[in-house]
Amino acid sequence: MNFKILERNVIVLIVAILITVSIGGLVQLIPLYTMEVTIEKVEGMRPYTPLELAGRNIYVREGCYLCHSQQVRPFRDEVERYGHYSLAAESMYDHPFQWGSKRTGPDLSRVGGKYSNEWHVGHLVGPRDLVPETVMPAYPFMLERDLDFGDIALHMDTLRAVGVPYTAEQITHAFEDVKNQANGEEFDPDALLERYAKVPIGDFDGDPERITEMDALVAYLQMLGTLVDFTAFKPELSHR
Repeated sequence: MNFKILERNVIVLIVAILITVSIGGLVQLIPLYTMEVTIEKVEGMRPYTPLELAGRNIYVREGCYLCHSQQVRPFRDEVERYGHYSLAAESMYDHPFQWGSKRTGPDLSRVGGKYSNEWHVGHLVGPRDLVPETVMPAYPFMLERDLDFGDIALHMDTLRAVGVPYTAEQITHAFEDVKNQANGEEFDPDALLERYAKVPIGDFDGDPERITEMDALVAYLQMLGTLVDFTAFKPELSHR
């Protein structure tokens, strides 16, 4: 075939590019329409608790995703450093997802339970006290700000409208579940555990008299990567 015509005629070149891109797009899209589901169901995944959701909102507000990814890619060096590669199901309730495209700091997909609450608070208040080489800014003001969660039920109801499976009971008890999780035994953690599985409960910021933004952010960080039991996880293989 003589390709000189593509080099000499801009219109023909544009048409050829559009045809090529269209074919490539169809090759990627058509198989998706033959699948019943595009995200494999994984045991253990659940929506965020109200307190975790509030903490995630703070995480997004402060732009933490600009320096920390939440996606372990299936490469040996990443798996050896961070743990099991990320599953699509782990971010199925994220709006927006926090995969990230840059790592100034480490990936946080598996940070839950890796450090104590005290460590997280100390790291957020004075990052260089614990990691001298870090360029992370300090967030001491989170200890001073009371958490504003008066509209958390409305946020959960909005997320339900876009597919997050919050139940009417979870939304109705959203306000009290923030207290159930942050204040622990002083409220009703058993009721919280009936509505959500694998929930970190307790005083996250070191001040049991208040619920602060620090409580919410640490609660969110402490659940990341803890919902799936990767020792029992076996990926479903397609035979199509």
